[in-house]
Amino acid sequence: MVRLIITGAAGKMGKAIIGVAGQDRGFEITGLTERKGHPLVGKQDPLTHLVIRDDLEEIIDNCDVVIDFTEPKSSIAHLKLARAHKKAIVIGTTGFTDDDLAQIKDAGDTRVVFSPNMSMGMNLMFDLVERATRILKDNFDIEILEMHHKWKKDAPSGTALKIKDIIEQTDKDKTWEEIYGRQGVIGERKKDELAVLALRGGDIVGEHTVFFAGIGERVEITHRAYSRENFARGALIAARWLVNQENGIYSMKDVLGL
Repeated sequence: MVRLIITGAAGKMGKAIIGVAGQDRGFEITGLTERKGHPLVGKQDPLTHLVIRDDLEEIIDNCDVVIDFTEPKSSIAHLKLARAHKKAIVIGTTGFTDDDLAQIKDAGDTRVVFSPNMSMGMNLMFDLVERATRILKDNFDIEILEMHHKWKKDAPSGTALKIKDIIEQTDKDKTWEEIYGRQGVIGERKKDELAVLALRGGDIVGEHTVFFAGIGERVEITHRAYSRENFARGALIAARWLVNQENGIYSMKDVLGL
């Protein structure tokens, strides 16, 4: 049985992970945390009957894996604690700065799965986008569109930026011109433009489409998430996989064997 601590336990993703893990006998939730000052700190979670704490360090020794979907500053702090206590950590937070990402990449002395999207379907899409780009990039224009709920704080989404990076890595010698919005008389689209456009509204869990637009034909690769449970299931698959790995920084591509 894999023992879990779930940070951000009162958030949308925290609740989803608690709900899915609670139905799987392969997991035991041994701790829940929230940020200091949160109104639910000190209260009992209704599903696990655990008291929500505000200090991960006090309980981290009681777990095998920390699952973290919080915000960048907290995630980096939780990563440092995982390293200090030699615990595995699954990080699904987005919105990191370059400095944050450098700290994550430097954490190879512990076991980390880091992915902006834990969905199995989305990670298959990453693989399909890479394959399609290698074949189509010289003759098709590539655009990325993402849609999320109105409460999302970062834009573009971490998943859309991951897609952008995958596309750019298919041709490291090419100078891609990244576009994050268009307005006014901007002239014709340049051959090497790569647009990442973000829409926000309602309660959309997440939708990403990559358009490969050619002359007389178009290829679209789309992933739509209708529930956060698919992200929760992916995080739990990552946690179960990670406990048996050597120290290192892994992605969902590693977890799924893509």
